[in-house]
Amino acid sequence: MSENSEPATSAVSSYSGPLRWKRVMLKLSGEAFAGSEPLGIDPAVVGHLADSIAEAVRKGVQVAVVVGGGNMFRGAALSERGMDRARADYMGMLGTVINCLALQDFLEKRGIETRVQTAITMQQVAEPFLPRRAIRHLEKGRVVIFGAGLGSPFFSTDTCAAQRALEIGAEALLKGTQVDGVYDSDPRKNPDAVRFDHLEYGEVLTRGLGVMDATAISLCMDNGLPIVVFDLMGEGNILRAVHGEKIGTLVSPAGK
Repeated sequence: MSENSEPATSAVSSYSGPLRWKRVMLKLSGEAFAGSEPLGIDPAVVGHLADSIAEAVRKGVQVAVVVGGGNMFRGAALSERGMDRARADYMGMLGTVINCLALQDFLEKRGIETRVQTAITMQQVAEPFLPRRAIRHLEKGRVVIFGAGLGSPFFSTDTCAAQRALEIGAEALLKGTQVDGVYDSDPRKNPDAVRFDHLEYGEVLTRGLGVMDATAISLCMDNGLPIVVFDLMGEGNILRAVHGEKIGTLVSPAGK
């Protein structure tokens, strides 16, 4: 284990007790990887994310990750400027793989075994996506990072996160964002925006709240998969979420 693993262990001792969820899917936005820059990868940000994931893994949580690619390419934005939408989406999928490899590197420098699986075959850098193999990796304490989305255009990485979560039997989907939950309007633009502690899936859809796209929400709703929307950069937030602390916004069926 390298010297870089030190920060990952310092905060672990402050969390104890039973885990609410033992296997989770963590959805990370590509934009977060860029930090304060519009594009690219900020090593400090990815290092912080790796520390947070490592905390959870060392506590026995099985962590799978889906990473967006908005810091590299956004297929929808490129298509609006005249590029074929399917081709633009494939470019975006390749962008997600760059982020996957960066996160893998930072995790392994912290002593966390990691595997990248991709929906588009690229043998030199990743395994193909195989649900049973992914589950086996998780059972062995490895982090599995899924890249290239679902391998098909017109589907977001949010939908990919929901789909993959269901395929590997994850107990919750943790959606890391740049704000501390779901609000009735953008809190960065409206200081009077109200944050929700709990929402039902139907409320998210009928209110048009920007949690995840409608396909992803519908997948979670149809299968009763809870979603926790939380501040990605908050210290120890991933571990707090899996311990059942009330952070951010919980989207779940009524009464749960």
